[in-house]
Amino acid sequence: MQLDDYLDFENHEIEPFGTVETIRIKGSRIGIEFIIQPFLDGESPERIYHGYRHSLSLEQVYAAITYYLHNKTKVEEYLKKGSEIGDYHYQEYLKKPPTEAMERIRKLKAERDAAKPS
Repeated sequence: MQLDDYLDFENHEIEPFGTVETIRIKGSRIGIEFIIQPFLDGESPERIYHGYRHSLSLEQVYAAITYYLHNKTKVEEYLKKGSEIGDYHYQEYLKKPPTEAMERIRKLKAERDAAKPS
Protein backbone atom coordinates (compact mmCIF):
# COMPACT_ATOMS: atom_id res chain seq x y z
CA MET A 1 0.00 0.00 0.00
CA GLN A 2 1.07 3.56 -0.69
CA LEU A 3 0.77 6.27 1.96
CA ASP A 4 -1.84 8.10 -0.13
CA ASP A 5 -4.02 4.97 0.11
CA TYR A 6 -4.54 5.75 3.81
CA LEU A 7 -5.72 9.31 3.20
CA ASP A 8 -8.54 11.13 1.42
CA PHE A 9 -7.74 14.49 -0.19
CA GLU A 10 -10.64 16.82 -0.96
CA ASN A 11 -10.90 20.44 -2.04
CA HIS A 12 -13.48 22.82 -0.58
CA GLU A 13 -14.37 26.42 -1.27
CA ILE A 14 -14.03 28.44 1.93
CA GLU A 15 -14.67 32.17 1.81
CA PRO A 16 -12.58 34.30 1.79
CA PHE A 17 -9.74 31.77 1.39
CA GLY A 18 -10.80 30.21 -1.91
CA THR A 19 -10.06 26.54 -2.59
CA VAL A 20 -8.72 24.76 0.48
CA GLU A 21 -7.62 21.12 0.67
CA THR A 22 -8.69 18.85 3.50
CA ILE A 23 -6.79 15.68 4.37
CA ARG A 24 -8.71 13.01 6.25
CA ILE A 25 -7.88 9.48 7.32
CA LYS A 26 -9.54 7.20 4.77
CA GLY A 27 -12.73 5.62 6.04
CA SER A 28 -13.19 8.21 8.77
CA ARG A 29 -14.02 11.88 9.25
CA ILE A 30 -10.83 12.46 11.22
CA GLY A 31 -8.54 15.11 9.79
CA ILE A 32 -4.81 14.46 9.64
CA GLU A 33 -4.31 17.49 11.91
CA PHE A 34 -5.82 15.54 14.82
CA ILE A 35 -3.02 12.99 14.46
CA ILE A 36 -0.15 15.30 13.52
CA GLN A 37 -0.65 18.06 16.10
CA PRO A 38 -0.47 15.69 19.11
CA PHE A 39 2.55 14.03 17.48
CA LEU A 40 4.25 17.42 17.14
CA ASP A 41 3.37 18.11 20.79
CA GLY A 42 5.31 14.99 21.81
CA GLU A 43 2.62 12.33 22.00
CA SER A 44 3.57 8.82 20.92
CA PRO A 45 1.70 7.16 18.03
CA GLU A 46 0.37 4.57 20.49
CA ARG A 47 -1.01 7.29 22.79
CA ILE A 48 -2.63 9.07 19.82
CA TYR A 49 -4.11 5.76 18.67
CA HIS A 50 -5.57 5.20 22.14
CA GLY A 51 -7.69 8.33 21.72
CA TYR A 52 -9.04 7.13 18.36
CA ARG A 53 -8.99 3.36 18.88
CA HIS A 54 -12.71 3.09 18.11
CA SER A 55 -12.30 4.87 14.77
CA LEU A 56 -8.74 4.21 13.54
CA SER A 57 -6.18 1.45 13.53
CA LEU A 58 -2.65 1.91 14.82
CA GLU A 59 -1.53 1.35 11.23
CA GLN A 60 -3.58 4.36 10.09
CA VAL A 61 -2.03 6.54 12.80
CA TYR A 62 1.47 5.48 11.75
CA ALA A 63 0.57 6.05 8.08
CA ALA A 64 -0.59 9.62 8.83
CA ILE A 65 2.62 10.33 10.75
CA THR A 66 4.75 8.78 8.02
CA TYR A 67 2.92 10.88 5.42
CA TYR A 68 3.74 13.96 7.49
CA LEU A 69 7.40 12.98 7.79
CA HIS A 70 7.63 12.53 4.01
CA ASN A 71 5.70 15.74 3.24
CA LYS A 72 6.63 18.08 6.11
CA THR A 73 6.46 21.32 4.15
CA LYS A 74 3.07 20.52 2.60
CA VAL A 75 1.53 19.33 5.87
CA GLU A 76 2.93 22.22 7.88
CA GLU A 77 1.42 24.65 5.34
CA TYR A 78 -1.84 22.71 5.64
CA LEU A 79 -1.78 23.02 9.45
CA LYS A 80 -0.95 26.73 9.22
CA LYS A 81 -3.79 27.36 6.75
CA GLY A 82 -6.21 25.45 9.00
CA SER A 83 -5.16 27.58 11.95
CA GLU A 84 -5.64 30.77 9.90
CA ILE A 85 -9.13 29.66 8.84
CA GLY A 86 -10.05 28.77 12.42
CA ASP A 87 -8.78 32.12 13.70
CA TYR A 88 -10.68 33.98 10.98
CA HIS A 89 -13.97 32.23 11.80
CA TYR A 90 -13.45 32.81 15.53
CA GLN A 91 -12.91 36.54 14.95
CA GLU A 92 -16.05 36.65 12.80
CA TYR A 93 -17.96 34.89 15.59
CA LEU A 94 -16.75 37.46 18.12
CA LYS A 95 -18.09 40.28 15.93
CA LYS A 96 -21.65 38.93 16.09
CA PRO A 97 -23.99 40.25 18.77
CA PRO A 98 -24.80 37.77 21.54
CA THR A 99 -27.81 35.54 21.03
CA GLU A 100 -30.97 36.00 23.06
CA ALA A 101 -30.11 32.90 25.09
CA MET A 102 -26.64 34.26 25.88
CA GLU A 103 -28.14 37.57 26.98
CA ARG A 104 -30.48 35.71 29.38
CA ILE A 105 -27.55 33.71 30.77
CA ARG A 106 -25.51 36.87 31.32
CA LYS A 107 -28.46 38.57 33.02
CA LEU A 108 -28.99 35.58 35.34
CA LYS A 109 -25.28 35.46 36.17
CA ALA A 110 -25.23 39.19 36.95
CA GLU A 111 -28.29 38.79 39.20
CA ARG A 112 -26.68 35.83 40.98
CA ASP A 113 -23.41 37.72 41.45
CA ALA A 114 -25.28 40.78 42.78
CA ALA A 115 -27.15 38.60 45.32
CA LYS A 116 -23.91 37.07 46.72
CA PRO A 117 -22.86 38.49 50.07
CA SER A 118 -19.59 40.39 49.90
